[in-house]
Amino acid sequence: MFVSKRMTPNPVTIPPTMTVTEATNLMKSNNFRRVPVVDNGRLVGIVTDRDLRAVAPSPATTLSVFEINHLLAKMLVKEIMKSPVITIGADATIEEAALMMYTHKIGGLVVVDAAGAVAGIITETDIFKCLVDVMGLTEGRTRLTFEFDDKVGVLADVAAVFKELGINILSMATYNTEDGRAEMVIRADVKDAKVLVDRLTAIGYPVTHLVQIGND
Repeated sequence: MFVSKRMTPNPVTIPPTMTVTEATNLMKSNNFRRVPVVDNGRLVGIVTDRDLRAVAPSPATTLSVFEINHLLAKMLVKEIMKSPVITIGADATIEEAALMMYTHKIGGLVVVDAAGAVAGIITETDIFKCLVDVMGLTEGRTRLTFEFDDKVGVLADVAAVFKELGINILSMATYNTEDGRAEMVIRADVKDAKVLVDRLTAIGYPVTHLVQIGND
């Protein structure tokens, strides 16, 4: 799955010469959390709601409302924007985008095309939705988990049991556990969970957790 399929394309951008007041109003009225800053078609920065809060006056300020508004009206976006911007290509994978956000501790990335122009925005919400879709969380099927030794052939063994019982696997994910083993989570359309659990246990893969997830 690629960033281009999950991003918000053609996002609103602002110039570096826009005032902070104008940027604040724009972001509030559209419920934006971040806006790319573009100058003559070139990405030069990004402004987030956190940046705007950082320059907002403290309740303890001794300045009058008139003085505060006057100062903010003179402050420009280029004075508070973050630069350079952490970007990702539209042809990158969702996994790459998630890793970049995790590594840099940010909630979104500006997506650029091959020429370096802004093509979209991808956020943590998009990543979460992708995870929900990939894992089939909204389909209301059986979720089962089992631990195993990370070795060649586990996937083939497990898949063979599902094939033998005529069960279609909807999604599958594995990850390493702290004790050096691995854990597999499978979602499938299971008619008789006991038969499946018994068969997996018989070949050395006892199920540690099983739940039916409904579409309430």
